[in-house]
Amino acid sequence: MQKPDSFLTNDIMIDMEHFLSGATKLGVELNTQQLEQFQYYYHQLMEWNQRINLTSITNYKEVQLKHFLDSLTVVLAFKKSVLNRDLSVIDIGSGAGFPGLPLKIAFPNVKLVLLEATRKKADFLTNLIQNLNLNYVESLAGRAEEMAHQSRYRQRFRIVLSRAVATLPTLAELTLPFCTIGGITVIQKKGYILNELKDSAKAIDLLGGSQPEIRKIKIPELDDDRYLVTIDKLFATPAKYPRRPGIPIKRPVI
Repeated sequence: MQKPDSFLTNDIMIDMEHFLSGATKLGVELNTQQLEQFQYYYHQLMEWNQRINLTSITNYKEVQLKHFLDSLTVVLAFKKSVLNRDLSVIDIGSGAGFPGLPLKIAFPNVKLVLLEATRKKADFLTNLIQNLNLNYVESLAGRAEEMAHQSRYRQRFRIVLSRAVATLPTLAELTLPFCTIGGITVIQKKGYILNELKDSAKAIDLLGGSQPEIRKIKIPELDDDRYLVTIDKLFATPAKYPRRPGIPIKRPVI
């Protein structure tokens, strides 16, 4: 991995002080090599963003906080000690890699699958993974509705992540089939979510999940309304779910 010449290691603590401060508040300790990986991530994101639509947020500080730090908030949903083991994690609708890839940089031992329906975005992730020299990461191009029926992925993951993909009733159908019994699904949401929570109760119960636990993110670096919705997987998802592509969004289980 080659760093851009404009960024020197000696300046890295200053360049990323707000991100580093927020990560520390989450209990995530990052070394210089990891910070360099995040810097490289930013520059690749900006380069590829000129060709494909990866993010509308381009300011360096805002990317650090609204993408990288926001991704790391998922650690509040479980004991961080579990992330130091070779834990199986899948990120559904990964887009530009959030939240899965920042989590992988911070906790290199996790085994991660990034599932993204758009081939060009999946290609970006593949290129980034290679250049960051990350092991045990797979960038997978495909629809969650189809991949969840493959034995390699169905109910194989201890942690299932998703960020800003769809409403909670739809997300329950797209995420819980990947989660092993005894595992957890962590969904990142922003803004008013009370109606979504009410509407998702039937889908979560049908698909094998527990009553959701809601945690508001409370760190000054992220001062808007951000939440983690955590669902324990209690029993196996019925074989018919998820339904065929597009149906969970058009006709969510409510």
